[in-house]
Amino acid sequence: MRERAVLNALHEEAYEAKQIDPKAKRSSQEKAKAQQDAQKRMCENFFDVRTFGAVMTTGEADCGQVRGPLQLTFARSIDPIVAAEFSITRCAVTNEKDAEKERKMGRKFTVPYGLYRCHGFINPTLAEKTGFSEEDLGLIKGAFNEMFEVDHSSARGLMAPVRCIAFRHDNKLGNARADELFSLVTVEKRPELQAENLPPRSRNDYVISLREPLPEGITAEEWVSTRWLVATT
Repeated sequence: MRERAVLNALHEEAYEAKQIDPKAKRSSQEKAKAQQDAQKRMCENFFDVRTFGAVMTTGEADCGQVRGPLQLTFARSIDPIVAAEFSITRCAVTNEKDAEKERKMGRKFTVPYGLYRCHGFINPTLAEKTGFSEEDLGLIKGAFNEMFEVDHSSARGLMAPVRCIAFRHDNKLGNARADELFSLVTVEKRPELQAENLPPRSRNDYVISLREPLPEGITAEEWVSTRWLVATT
C-alpha cells in the first residue's frame, strides 16, 4: 500500500509479469490458476501483502484475497486517560479582505501520558503461503523501533515503544494458547503511585513483568532497541 497508489494498476502489473492477459476468457480452472500466479507475484513483490494480507479482487486483473500471517490488535491504554485541551490562535488570515478581522481561535488536544498495550500474532501456516520469512520479521522488529521517529508532532512529540515481548513456539501448531502467554506479561503502577492514587506520567511509573516459568516448548524473546535478547525455558 502506497499513498495515492492505483491498486488495479498494480494488479495488472502482476498479470503482465506472469504474461497473463487479464481480459482473456478462461474456464474456472484456468481463472483460478491465473489468479494464483498473480497472487504469488504480489506476495513476492510487496512486503505489506505477504505480511498483512490484502483484498485484491477489484478490476479485471483479479489477484484474489491474501490472509496475512501477521495480525495486530488495536492498542488500549493501561489506565484511563484524560485529554487536555488547549486554545490556539491563528495569527494570519487567508484573504486581504479579512486583514482587519479578529484572529480565529482553535483547539488542540493532548494526552499528558498514556501507556498502551497491543497484542500481535504470527501464523506460521499463512507465512508459508505468502512467503513471510525470518528476514521479514527482522524488518518488522526494526519498524517497531523506528515507527514514531518520522511522525513527530506537537501533539505526539514523545511517542515511543516501551517493551516488546514475543513468545516463540517449538511446535508449528503452538505449545500454548495465546491468551495464556499474554497473561504472563503484567503491567502495574508502582506502589507509591497506587498508595497516593497519582496518575502515571512516564514509563518509569509502571512495572512491566514477565512471570515465569514459561510453558514447556515456549521461548520468550524480549526486544531491546533493534536487538533481541533470548531467554530459554
